[in-house]
Amino acid sequence: MTQASPTPSGQRLALRPRRPSDAEALFPTMADPEAMRWWSRAPFGTVEDLRETFAPDDASHWRSWAIVKAGEDRAIGMLSSGRKREGVAEIGYLLAKDAQGHGYAREALALLIAQLFAEGHRRIFADVDPDNRPSVALLTRLGFTLEGRLRAEWHTHIGLRDSLIYGLLAEEWSART
Repeated sequence: MTQASPTPSGQRLALRPRRPSDAEALFPTMADPEAMRWWSRAPFGTVEDLRETFAPDDASHWRSWAIVKAGEDRAIGMLSSGRKREGVAEIGYLLAKDAQGHGYAREALALLIAQLFAEGHRRIFADVDPDNRPSVALLTRLGFTLEGRLRAEWHTHIGLRDSLIYGLLAEEWSART
């Protein structure tokens, strides 16, 4: 993480900077082959490997947050944002399997989107595997627009995969909220 990450909060959830210790809570999901199917990397083999990945990297242009229930500290998911160029951020997200189905991903992403636009970004985008239907549906519900398909973009643990690019502009978000 290159800078301190603001900690947005809503009625049910809050975002706080992700810590290496969040690996314990998120490992069951990030070690699960089905949960990690659409990621660009294979499932994690050990909690230690995941903890190492969660360690801060001062050279990175990415910031990461843990998703926590309001008033609690245990991570139920995570969000990341990477600055691609001035005013443009890419986002990534994962929700623990046992936290899915409650609208937490939508709420947490809405908090992050609002924060990024408040920081002055003009555009936010996400890179999604075309077969990841839940993620495509989530982005669509949040107002993202399909901008394009990059063919054979990722060589992953499940083979060569296309990528869909979904984008959202600040003025589009303002019109929705």
